[in-house]
Amino acid sequence: MVRIAVAGAAGRMGNRIVVLSQEYESVKLAAAFERKGHKDIGKDIGVLTGIGEKCIPIQDGIGKSLDEADVVIDFTHVDSTIANLRAASSQGKAMVIGTTGFSKEQLTEIKALTKNVPCVLASNMSLGVNLLLKVLQDVARALGDDYDIEIIEAHHRMKKDAPSGTAMKMAQVIADAVNRNLDEVAVYARKGMIGERTRKEIGIQTIRAGDIVGEHTVIFGGLGERIEITHKASSRDTFARGALKAATWVYGRPAGLYDMQDVLGLK
Repeated sequence: MVRIAVAGAAGRMGNRIVVLSQEYESVKLAAAFERKGHKDIGKDIGVLTGIGEKCIPIQDGIGKSLDEADVVIDFTHVDSTIANLRAASSQGKAMVIGTTGFSKEQLTEIKALTKNVPCVLASNMSLGVNLLLKVLQDVARALGDDYDIEIIEAHHRMKKDAPSGTAMKMAQVIADAVNRNLDEVAVYARKGMIGERTRKEIGIQTIRAGDIVGEHTVIFGGLGERIEITHKASSRDTFARGALKAATWVYGRPAGLYDMQDVLGLK
């Protein structure tokens, strides 16, 4: 049985991970924590999430949680996640990270820290999206430069990073498949007299509205036809279940950085 600690346990994703962890015989909820000074620190996580008293108070930061858990699951904020990974790495504890929006410098640090511990880092932990990444790779390779490529993503109004980590992962997979440097060809906005679309560019557009959980559409537009591939998430439970699956998978693995393709055996 894998003992988990949930970061940001009082938040939207943390809440669902706590609740759904009760469905897994291979998982034991061992600890929950929030950022220092959070209003819910000290409250019983079971009472807070509606699953009944668990005698697990929400801790003030990651500190004590590391003593009680085998794997930390973190869907918080880039700065908090990096700090939590530093702490976990120093104590040899595995992590599952669903946070998005890391800079290149932060990703470099994550790679360095995971030389000491196993860690699953994924912008999207749903089975559907990870299967879709394989499909997109094959479609892009087959179509090559003959089709224009556009990615449109939509999320709730409270999402802080844009474009979404999933959209960026899709764009990177596609760019690699057609031998393009994403940094050179990505186009994130269009306005005014911009001229004709270039053959190489990959458009990545963002929508933020209401309570949209997550929607991603990739358009391959050719002359006379277009192919649209869409994934729509209707519940955060999809991501929470993926994170719990990743936690059971990563525990006991050799140190290193993994993704959901590894977890799901899609590589």
